[in-house]
Amino acid sequence: MSNPLDTDAGSELFGSYEAELKLVQADLNQKLDQIPDLSGEPRKAAVRQAERALDEANELLDQMRIEKQNIPSATRNKVNQRFRNFETDVDQCKRKLKTLSDDRKVLFGDRYTDNPTSDAQLEQRQQLLSGTERMDRSSKRLRESQRLALETENIGRDTLADLQTQRETIVHTRANLLESEGYVDRSVKTLRGMARRYMLLAPYGRKAEDLNYLRVFRMATNRIITIAIITVLVLLIFAVIYSKFH
Repeated sequence: MSNPLDTDAGSELFGSYEAELKLVQADLNQKLDQIPDLSGEPRKAAVRQAERALDEANELLDQMRIEKQNIPSATRNKVNQRFRNFETDVDQCKRKLKTLSDDRKVLFGDRYTDNPTSDAQLEQRQQLLSGTERMDRSSKRLRESQRLALETENIGRDTLADLQTQRETIVHTRANLLESEGYVDRSVKTLRGMARRYMLLAPYGRKAEDLNYLRVFRMATNRIITIAIITVLVLLIFAVIYSKFH
């Protein structure tokens, strides 16, 4: 066991940790002495209590390891020696607890055996195997669900990207259509202006054949305009279909 607390250790905080660790060690040793006399559930409960005490001892050692760096060099050698003694004691308790925890027969009682022979033992082993298989199946289903979720997420991301591309294509096509409509409107205005100038420049008392020629000219003009509009619309439709599939 560790040496008593020296008054010249240098750090009151280190000394408080040291005193607390001694109490935890005493409690841990008491629990370790009780475990060999127990079995079944009481033994498992005692092992858990010892494990908690061991964790607390390790935490105190960590605090002491930090605090001893603040102790003056003149007294640090004595502190380091006591600290190493504490580490040795805690490590021995850890190995002893591991040995007691690995003794599965006394931990689980008379029900445990590596080679079950009775019906109760065989049933218990079968239940354990069934539970393990159920856990494996649940894990596989969980992994499969995660895989499907990732695939769905990727599909959704690709779909959004396709929709964005199609939206940009539609916006671009709409802009081209509006621009084409502007060209058609200007062409119509130009042709109508030409028709009005022709009417204004025609002398009064023009012959009937000239008037018929004018009507024919206006009909031809309207037909050309209609064909031009239809051609533009057809070209735009083909442009949309081409951009969608390429």
